Amino acid sequence: MVRDQRGRFAALVQRASRVLSIEAEGIAGLREKIDEKFCRAVDILLQAPGKVVLTGVGKSGLIGRKIAATFASTGTPAFFLHPAEGMHGDIGMVRKGDVVIALSNSGETDEIVRLLPIFKRLGLFIIALTGNPDSTLGRYADAALDVGVREEACPLGLAPTASTTAALALGDALAVVLFEEKGFSEKDFAMLHPGGELGHRLQKVEDVMHRGEEIPLVLQETPLKDALFTISSKRLGVTGVVNGSGVLVGVITDGDVRRAMARGVDLYATKAGEIMTPGPKRLVSSELAASAMRKMEEFSITSLFVFDEGDPEKPVGIIHIHDLLKAGIG
Repeated sequence: MVRDQRGRFAALVQRASRVLSIEAEGIAGLREKIDEKFCRAVDILLQAPGKVVLTGVGKSGLIGRKIAATFASTGTPAFFLHPAEGMHGDIGMVRKGDVVIALSNSGETDEIVRLLPIFKRLGLFIIALTGNPDSTLGRYADAALDVGVREEACPLGLAPTASTTAALALGDALAVVLFEEKGFSEKDFAMLHPGGELGHRLQKVEDVMHRGEEIPLVLQETPLKDALFTISSKRLGVTGVVNGSGVLVGVITDGDVRRAMARGVDLYATKAGEIMTPGPKRLVSSELAASAMRKMEEFSITSLFVFDEGDPEKPVGIIHIHDLLKAGIG
């Protein structure tokens, strides 16, 4: 009985491996199809003043929805239009200046084909993701991208599997290349992803830093005993040291104070400026909080003073590693 179960498990693993191999082969085969048509598609999207409209039926429609979401999340306004709904009024959502990306493995899907003349009359550019570039869809398209695969992973060759995986991968390639061409940055990405774990990681420093009276600061002339009090009362394990103009010139950590005391330094006679570490690491308030975490890890420190972009000398905040961890950044 155990032997039979092992044999069944082995067979299941073999079947699953076959599916993955076929789908991986389908994606790998796209690499040799990336040509001037792909570049043409990118240029069409780059120059379009409107939105990107994805359309497809059945499994292709599901892939289209995901590609639309990828475009939207990477800075290109996009939405999905169901072809059947488009024929019954939703075509009004489309405007001149939009670009249509139509998905159909055969290129002859009736609902898609019926929309093509309407798209053309509206003056829209059409990009096709199809397994048959010589199809009706391929002939209508301004850029027909071949997403054909040698075989489907379905043993009957009927259920769209490798073909939809290939279409999804090429749609992702279009979206990623496009946002790179647009110079889409981490900060841009953060603006579009305010929620969830991703949103936490893309918060800005100014969103989680301590401000005002919470910033531990002492003057260079402050007695070390008072600097120690500031470190203790602000509960961040550090204080900044500023000159008479409020310019940050150094930092003192609780570890610095302990080491000074071990050397016999007089807390009452010694000034903060005498034991401070000059040239402290710093951040700009508009930087991503994830950058603060990377910098802390790089320099093995737990706090960073924060400055406004226009004034790199007077601190406007401080951020501690605990603030980052509490905000879900780690």
